[in-house]
Amino acid sequence: MFLGTHTPRLDQKGRLFLPAKYRDELSGGVVITKGQERCLYVFPTDGFVHLTRSLRSAPVTAKAVRDYGRMLFSGASDQACDKQGRVTIPPKLRDYAGLERECVVIGADTRLEIWDAHAWAEYEAEQEQVFARLSEEVLPGMS
Repeated sequence: MFLGTHTPRLDQKGRLFLPAKYRDELSGGVVITKGQERCLYVFPTDGFVHLTRSLRSAPVTAKAVRDYGRMLFSGASDQACDKQGRVTIPPKLRDYAGLERECVVIGADTRLEIWDAHAWAEYEAEQEQVFARLSEEVLPGMS
């Protein structure tokens, strides 16, 4: 499970340090792809394979499934962390997420998310009030 908030900087070559505590789990490679709200999703390769299998079981006749799959896979890039724990973010994905220098990497259970620091601050401030109101509501899919 990926947890926490980390604030690495993107270097001039488009590389980013992933949190050291997850390097063993990510040593088999990662898949970086477009996420919702203009962030990037970082899955361990085996986690992405699991997501792929789940998506394959959804009916291809459903337009939402086709649309989601197209966005997910067309933006995906398989990467390996270097010896220092850095991963290269491809230019198209950096552009998609608006990544320049200051970044935030958050743990999101089965994946990490990479955000532009300013975009994350705005999102977090907006969602804090929503999060507080959900304390007594039932979230979809939770029992």
